[in-house]
Amino acid sequence: MAPPDNDILWARGLRYAYDGSPALLGASLGVRQGEILAVTGPRGCGKSTLLGCLSGQLSPDDGEVWFNSVPVHTLALASRERLRRDRFGWIGPTPQLVDELTAWENAALPLLLAGVGQRKARRTALEWLDRLDVGECAGKRPYALLQAQRQRIALARALVHQPDVLFADEPTAPLHQADRAQVLRTLTTAGRSHGITVVLATHDAEVATLADRTFTLVDGRASGAPAEAACSVSV
Repeated sequence: MAPPDNDILWARGLRYAYDGSPALLGASLGVRQGEILAVTGPRGCGKSTLLGCLSGQLSPDDGEVWFNSVPVHTLALASRERLRRDRFGWIGPTPQLVDELTAWENAALPLLLAGVGQRKARRTALEWLDRLDVGECAGKRPYALLQAQRQRIALARALVHQPDVLFADEPTAPLHQADRAQVLRTLTTAGRSHGITVVLATHDAEVATLADRTFTLVDGRASGAPAEAACSVSV
């Protein structure tokens, strides 16, 4: 079954277990083009697993995930990797930077992997680093930077190629309150100004207020859904 025409991302009946321990129990949702969706709920409720399935990092044990007309759940590993490289962006709770690369090289990595020339890739990466107030770090390597600076560089890398969908899993977890607000403003403003769909996992109610809509998980199910029924959210 293909997703509704107005959803860029659509999932139905997702189930996933780690070594027999269930993390998702029938979660379903749809996300519109350009929408900022906050996936909320307490720690351990399945938020990270849901984002992993939606982004193709995890293959669900059961259920479907569609990106536009592409059935992500049936793609071969190489096809899912290309999809994540070319069409998706990802930022997690800790910055995963390449130690051997400078800040601008880390930020430009998606463009360089896509074959963009080094001069253009560098210019675009520097623009994003400046927006995130870490332009002065461009020539430094990760070991010489603070954790908050590394996280901003990771966000620049996630946005630099203007992905169709940005998955953000607790992206402000390592930041102080002031840094959190600035990074979230940049993330949400970039999403709206560039038409990027953002799926943001958070347990912080204040963060969720910046989204257009929330989807709440409790113990692997949508909040309020029957225990064994597939969860659904209206879009």
